[in-house]
Amino acid sequence: MRNKLINKINTIGNPTNLQITKKADTDGDIMDIARKDVVTASQSASIIEIANLMSKENFRRVPITDPGSGKLIGIVTTMDILDFFGGGKKFNLITQKHQGNFLSAINAPIKEIMTTGVKTMTNKDTIVDAATLMLEEDLGGFPVVNSENKIVGIVTEGDIVDKLNKLVANEEVQDVMATKLITTTPGTPIEGIAKIMVRNSLRRVPIVGEDKNSQSKEEKLLGFVTASDILKYIGEHKLFAKLFSNEGEDVVNTTVDELMVTDLITVSKYDKLGTVANLMMENDIRGVPVVDEDTNALIGIITIRDLLKSIIE
Repeated sequence: MRNKLINKINTIGNPTNLQITKKADTDGDIMDIARKDVVTASQSASIIEIANLMSKENFRRVPITDPGSGKLIGIVTTMDILDFFGGGKKFNLITQKHQGNFLSAINAPIKEIMTTGVKTMTNKDTIVDAATLMLEEDLGGFPVVNSENKIVGIVTEGDIVDKLNKLVANEEVQDVMATKLITTTPGTPIEGIAKIMVRNSLRRVPIVGEDKNSQSKEEKLLGFVTASDILKYIGEHKLFAKLFSNEGEDVVNTTVDELMVTDLITVSKYDKLGTVANLMMENDIRGVPVVDEDTNALIGIITIRDLLKSIIE
């Protein structure tokens, strides 16, 4: 996979001046795209504190470090929060350890749900190395550490696509978009859509149904819900108004029409990938519905992961 990417870069003349090999005495070009002002948290921070932090700062992942040594010990992503919130095994934290008491569970330490054994890159690595690892390990981002395992940066798939999208700028959306879609309806509870996301490794789900403002009975794209939308719903404390019984059921039964995005950015299957990549970067989004130019019907989705795959493969 790495060789494929190098061959593609060399074929078109390395337009972004990528570093192909590591240099022992200097930082690799991964540090050119890494965000260096990384916000970290302690493993003793509560789940709701981290959810609030991720919501407020629009983070999709937060590294967890040892407060004494500063060394990396774990990471929390939006999908970890979703898993906890009702989509997967970490929901057991509520149903078992906290006997269904949601208020108690969200104040548990983040170490209860963080991911350990974190995949990392070093400051000596290259963008080519990062792109390859990200696709091979199916990661959306990872910390960059120095020789002491202390964080010196963080790199996401968006950073890589932003740097390398010239390699596929003239390819079309229809060449890489997903057409076998999992959708749901506006009346789906948050717990239900969280389960859909976690079980199918999805970070976004289209919401379809009848348009109440139209006489047509055909299903249309009504909105979009992402893992970050659910996180914002938690972080903005909208759920606390429903915690009168301290039971998580009152929260997770809230339906997705309360938080779905309806002011949608869409693309056509004929749009160029370079245009789509720029659209994602400018609007800080990582997935876009693809609609038919004539009927405006949903025909696919293109994500930042699809762009990354097209660049490397």
